[in-house]
Amino acid sequence: MRRARGFSLIELLVVLAVLGLLASLAMPAAEVTLQREKERELKRALWEIRDAIDAYKRAADAGSIAAASDSGYPPTLASLVQSVPDAKSAGGRLFFLRRIPRDPFADSRLPADQTWRLRSYASESDNPQPGADVYDVSSSSDATALNGTWLREW
Repeated sequence: MRRARGFSLIELLVVLAVLGLLASLAMPAAEVTLQREKERELKRALWEIRDAIDAYKRAADAGSIAAASDSGYPPTLASLVQSVPDAKSAGGRLFFLRRIPRDPFADSRLPADQTWRLRSYASESDNPQPGADVYDVSSSSDATALNGTWLREW
């Protein structure tokens, strides 16, 4: 008499139960990894925008571009992407950003320039408000980061 080879139904159910348990243990780690990557992307985007704002201000202070506001900061985020005539070079144009990065925590249906909270040069640091220029940007998210700080305070 020959014995059939293969797995019994109970063996298959045990293997599926173990795989399900391992998958349920891996899910929180995957969520933390996704959150961490979005936080890295937010830091990169904030650095890129803030660097462009500072470059615009330096160019306005140096007389390379005509200042669009009394403070010398750009009037909108879109003005960092649009070319600005270079006052020191005939026919030259200056660009400060190729594109406006998105806030990775904001609604994906919004245009990139509307995903940020803007702070004007004239606003208080403890109560940032938009105004005639863009002095700083922050995340529009009310979520907390993995380290416990508010994303909007970065």
